[in-house]
Amino acid sequence: MSTRKPSFQNPKPCEHLSDFKLKHGLNGFNLIEKYFKTSPNGRLSLNRDESKIPRCHFCSGYQGRLYFCLICSKISCSDSNHALLHTQSENGHAIAMDLERSELYCCVCSDQAYDSDFDRFVICKQIMDLPKSESSKDSIRERPMKKKRLVYGVVGSDLKYSKRLISAKDGRLKSCLPWGLRGLNNLGNTCFMNSVLQALLHTPPFMNYFLSDRHNHMTCRRRSAQGLCLPCDIDVIFSAVFSGERTPYSPAQFLYSWWQHAANLASYEQQDAHEFFVSMLDRIHEREGKATFPHKDDTDCLCIAHRVFSGLLRSDVTCTACGFTSSTYDPCVDISLDLDTSTWCSMDGANMSFKQNESTSISTLLGCLELFTRPERLGSDQKLYCQNCKERQDSLKQMSFKRLPLVLCFHIKRFEHSPIRKMSRKIDRHLQFPFTLDMAPYLSASIVRKRFGNRMFTLDNDYSDAPTEYEIFAVVTHSGMLESGHYVTYVRLKNQWYKCDDAWITEVDEHVVRASQCYLMYYVQKVLVQRASEDLSCLPMSPRHSNVLPIAGCC
Repeated sequence: MSTRKPSFQNPKPCEHLSDFKLKHGLNGFNLIEKYFKTSPNGRLSLNRDESKIPRCHFCSGYQGRLYFCLICSKISCSDSNHALLHTQSENGHAIAMDLERSELYCCVCSDQAYDSDFDRFVICKQIMDLPKSESSKDSIRERPMKKKRLVYGVVGSDLKYSKRLISAKDGRLKSCLPWGLRGLNNLGNTCFMNSVLQALLHTPPFMNYFLSDRHNHMTCRRRSAQGLCLPCDIDVIFSAVFSGERTPYSPAQFLYSWWQHAANLASYEQQDAHEFFVSMLDRIHEREGKATFPHKDDTDCLCIAHRVFSGLLRSDVTCTACGFTSSTYDPCVDISLDLDTSTWCSMDGANMSFKQNESTSISTLLGCLELFTRPERLGSDQKLYCQNCKERQDSLKQMSFKRLPLVLCFHIKRFEHSPIRKMSRKIDRHLQFPFTLDMAPYLSASIVRKRFGNRMFTLDNDYSDAPTEYEIFAVVTHSGMLESGHYVTYVRLKNQWYKCDDAWITEVDEHVVRASQCYLMYYVQKVLVQRASEDLSCLPMSPRHSNVLPIAGCC
């Protein structure tokens, strides 16, 4: 085991939460025991008459987010800043619990707050509310005092004791979720990070790389002088998620490390999931690609980020006067696709989201790909110099895929920025997408042959024999408005979809995924799915490297 002292420090806690704990200690969470119960789906809910709906004590509203004050048990809502109004009218009542998400919320900061002691208290509450099996009812009833001591020990000690308690409860917490599905705690507006991490944790080649110890955080020698290495922190997350534990995991160490690599994004403000995904791959490339192969460019990089996600785009610019074509090639780790907004007729300025009338056609992923690879006439201000005509001419530009990656990531452009109106808008239009996708029509070989008809010619390295069929395995969605939205990931394992909503993992039907507002979509080559078709969830729990299935092209 490495003896290196870790440089990691927990993110600075909310000062109002620190004051709350300094004044009340762990007793500040006692109202949870008194007013809450564990519902059948495993979440905490108010212990109340089912006929009564929790309402804000200011406006009696029940929609939107509701917050339960941990001092006086009053409920306030997010509308009209009633949560802030409550703490202004009641001195010291800054910390509440989000009723929907069972997470701490600071009414002064108007943000989620993370606390490990609170996590342990909630976990303990859920454990003690579990239905008891017949074989254990008598033994537990005979030792009520011991049960209380165990509870106190969990709350006041390290999380490992709560894990022991879970395993000791006669197997009553056994989950039907597949191996490797584990919730990630929200550390304060970090749903953008959790959603992308859940997708990457179940990306077959990416998962295979880390679970087979190709990068081991215990033996890594590529850490910076400050002891930072983002792939090491990713490896720690894989170890935790695939350890067999079911309690939600807090990726605080990874968040801190990412902050050090992307200082401009180091804050508790909501970030864009797509920007985080690209930034994360860049940091992996800097650590694994440039450090190992400093003279290789991105097209030939052998780091895990590029081996899994990197493809090659071809851009053809054709002179409309003489027909001369100039081709350039650019590597890419994701594809940003536009939604066709030409049929939209109105926009609601209040919530900054587009409204479509009932007759508007629905966008499709195939339509977005057709739009992406369709010839585009460049404007008069974009005339390019033609090497054949020896002057600037009008031209057509067409994109195509020269080489496809092992995993396709599609970024749907749902956020539109207008420099003229100086406004930003979210596009709420529904997008239909297939679960199985054939990318053959969008390859450069197919596009060029379509452009020139049935002429017989060859293209250098046209990759026409490479696999072109893909299957979807993860969808990152965004709900809400531009300024205050929420990210959720749907993961597909053995044809069953699971909703990963921060700490909560639930099984959902296919139609729920199809109806979501997809923002990032992940497709893996079908041949990789077939090679790794064995159900990992049925394998016995053992050290993480023993259950790994080798995937060609990645190991």
